[in-house]
Amino acid sequence: MKDKDDYLFSPASRTSRMLNRLRRLPTRLRQVLLRRRILFVLLLVVLCYSIFANSGVPFFPRFPWGSSKFVIILAVNQGGGVMQWKGPKEWAVERTSIANKKAYADRHGYHLAIQDMSIKKRYAHEWRESWEKVDVIRQTMKQYPKAEWFWWLDLHTYIMEPSISLEKQVFNRLDNNTYRSLIDYNPLNLPVEIPFVDSTHQINLIVPQDCGGFNLGSFLIRRSEWTDFLLDIWWDPVFYEQRHMQWEHKEQDALEHMYSNQAWIRSGTAFIPQRLINSFPDGACAEQRGDKRIFYNQDEHDFVVNMAGCEWGRDCYGEMEHFKKLSAALQRKSWWRPFSK
Repeated sequence: MKDKDDYLFSPASRTSRMLNRLRRLPTRLRQVLLRRRILFVLLLVVLCYSIFANSGVPFFPRFPWGSSKFVIILAVNQGGGVMQWKGPKEWAVERTSIANKKAYADRHGYHLAIQDMSIKKRYAHEWRESWEKVDVIRQTMKQYPKAEWFWWLDLHTYIMEPSISLEKQVFNRLDNNTYRSLIDYNPLNLPVEIPFVDSTHQINLIVPQDCGGFNLGSFLIRRSEWTDFLLDIWWDPVFYEQRHMQWEHKEQDALEHMYSNQAWIRSGTAFIPQRLINSFPDGACAEQRGDKRIFYNQDEHDFVVNMAGCEWGRDCYGEMEHFKKLSAALQRKSWWRPFSK
């Protein structure tokens, strides 16, 4: 026993054990370095995805995290498009609009699809650059296969009441918040009735009307077989080529034409009061100034403002900054209200 203890604690034994550890050290180092490299690559992949997933990069894969049935489609023109170059104010408007929608989507657990319209340059040769909404909607539906409702928003929109969800604003009382008859409000004097319309049909398209007719700056569309048929016909080249020179408002005029003549399209379409999702500032629809059905009302806390037409003789940047500051002030006032009672 003594001889064994002497051997274990002898200098020769200690030297032998140390040499064995030194021989195993490179293998352990390689294992540690390999683990760290794998971890670094995984972190790099996650970082790249977080940067580019909602950046508008064409064909970048987007995975529908979460179970939200709502997707906000924000139309931006990050590259300047075919028609014009963008200056500092245009970039500022875009940043503000994106931040507004992103904060809203994050707050309520919705998906946000930022769609860069400048990638649609392939349509410019046939004057179809402003018809790409239909194509973008179809693309977004493929990216989010589990979502049910898609809310299209133009760039020059601002969500003024971010605490209000789509469920509360629209869907919890969908039948009460929408209407199907044009008897009470028909700015284009479209046919009030056509044969074979099924008024009990499921609502698949929710559109506001403004002073000029249908407004596609803020509207809602449901994933359904009805919607697939609508998008196919809406985007059909034969249909487009027949009337594109007469239709000043492109897709909007095409939808109005189909609604006027096709009973099945009218059956699945409902209208929503404009101020529920698409209030106008004072500069829009100037010929109907003062119409309470159209214009943003601060005292009644309208949900969304759409600065439609601001690029034609108005100041988009000034209007966007005004409503951004106003929304922030309204939220502060709303936050303090319970403590002031």
